[in-house]
Amino acid sequence: MKLLLAVDGSEYSQEAVSLITAHFNSSTTEIRLLHVLSPGASSTPPQPARRNPPEIEEIEKGVPFSAEHLADALRRAGFRVDSAVETGEVRSTIIDFAVSWGADLIVIGSHAHEGLSRFLLGSVAESVVRHAPCSVLVVRRPAPKAKPN
Repeated sequence: MKLLLAVDGSEYSQEAVSLITAHFNSSTTEIRLLHVLSPGASSTPPQPARRNPPEIEEIEKGVPFSAEHLADALRRAGFRVDSAVETGEVRSTIIDFAVSWGADLIVIGSHAHEGLSRFLLGSVAESVVRHAPCSVLVVRRPAPKAKPN
C-alpha cells in the first residue's frame, strides 16, 4: 500500500503517526511524508537538493513535531519512509502529489475548525477529502480522558 502522510508539524501530525504505527503493517506499507510550505512562508527560495533547506528549518522551529522527527518515528517502527517538502497551495499540492505518486490512501490531520472560522478559512482536510483521487483518512486528536469520580 502506498500511503501519503500530509503533515504540518502539529499535534495532529503526531497523532497521525501514532495511528499509522498502530494500524498499518510496516512490511506492506510504503509511506511518503509530505510537508507543504505555503508561498510567502519564507523569503528564501526553495533549495530541494539539500536535506534540510533553510526555509524548512526556520518554519519547523515553531512546530512541535518536525517532518524529520515524524519520519524518524515511522522508520523506528519499521516503515519505509521518504520525505518530501513541496511549496505551493496546501490543498492542491497534497492532491497533485497523491496523483503523481499514485497514492492508495492519504492520511491527514484535522484541526477540527468549526462554525464561522471553518467557513471563512476553509478546511485543508475537507478539501482533500472532496478532491482526492483515493481514499482519505482524517485523523482527529483523541478526546481527553474523563477523570474517574
